[in-house]
Amino acid sequence: MKHIYQPGTSEITLLLLHGTGGNEFDLLDLAKHIDPTANVLSVRGNVLEYGMPRFFKRLAMGVFDMDSLIEETENLYKFIDDSANQYNFDRSKVIALGYSNGANIAASVLLHYDKPFYAAMLFHPMVPIRNLEKTNLKNTSIFIGAGKNDQMVPDGEIEELNAMFDRSEAKTTVFWTDHGHQLNKEEIDQAKIWYEKL
Repeated sequence: MKHIYQPGTSEITLLLLHGTGGNEFDLLDLAKHIDPTANVLSVRGNVLEYGMPRFFKRLAMGVFDMDSLIEETENLYKFIDDSANQYNFDRSKVIALGYSNGANIAASVLLHYDKPFYAAMLFHPMVPIRNLEKTNLKNTSIFIGAGKNDQMVPDGEIEELNAMFDRSEAKTTVFWTDHGHQLNKEEIDQAKIWYEKL
């Protein structure tokens, strides 16, 4: 997978996962704002949709290609393992930071694997997949940033995803703003406050 790795001075590695049409450069400034000392592993999605990078295919707006989702979830999980060996960072201290499509693939990893991340920040996610056996996310802290006027995320998706994480015993914090689907300063500032309490 195309990516950037930037070594830091702490044991934490921030895994950056962009939104549709983004790339591995999009979230670098956000990562530095959240934790300037962390290692950074920023990944470009494997799939192209009309020339726009994504982490998995979709059939229509909000309708995911489940075969692609499952395949790319496994690819990303293996890539993180391989990168930990290549760059010699602590695999148990990886914190996912995903926006939109990137948040969805991070959520899928959390729903497919036991404790795949030390923690996760999911900005404007949807429920990526349903009807899976629950994973073990005990003591995994998850921050969800959501917008009350987000036209991309149907009503109830955030609550449903939160409930799925709760069933897996994650420690989830949901922060709502009055904004839409775009990242905004309010949720970023709250994510930083949350992060500093980990």
